[in-house]
Amino acid sequence: MPLSLAIIEPEIAGNVGAMLRTAACFDVAVHVVEPCGFAFGDASLRRAGMDYADNLVLQRHVDRNAFVDHIQQSGARLILLTTNGDTNLYRIAFEPGDIIAVGNEGSGAAQSIHDAADVRARIAIKAGMRSLNVSVAAAIALAEALRQIHAKHMGA
Repeated sequence: MPLSLAIIEPEIAGNVGAMLRTAACFDVAVHVVEPCGFAFGDASLRRAGMDYADNLVLQRHVDRNAFVDHIQQSGARLILLTTNGDTNLYRIAFEPGDIIAVGNEGSGAAQSIHDAADVRARIAIKAGMRSLNVSVAAAIALAEALRQIHAKHMGA
């Protein structure tokens, strides 16, 4: 089972576009958990992901409950990036099959996603700074996870 990225109830199409491009470039599957703060259809997917959309394995979930059901049925480990995380991102031992999730730009992830998470991770940033852009945070986490997975399982 490959690594994947879950985008939970996103609000800004440009951030989704950046995450879709990042995922396509890293060959990472994407889960989009609706509702989205913008119309998310084939046309908007192409605009958001530009020509990268055709290179994605994309699964849409009608709502967060459907996503949580999917996680429970798949047995995947859910790693939620959150400013309230209790585990430093760089202390996590990532494995193939992990799902790295990011919440939306305004309010993060709902409590049900926090409750479903196996790990609530934070990216350590300079004191006094509130947070990173969600697409930047996703890219940092994906890069770290892939670095570890490739080193462990592919003899980097």
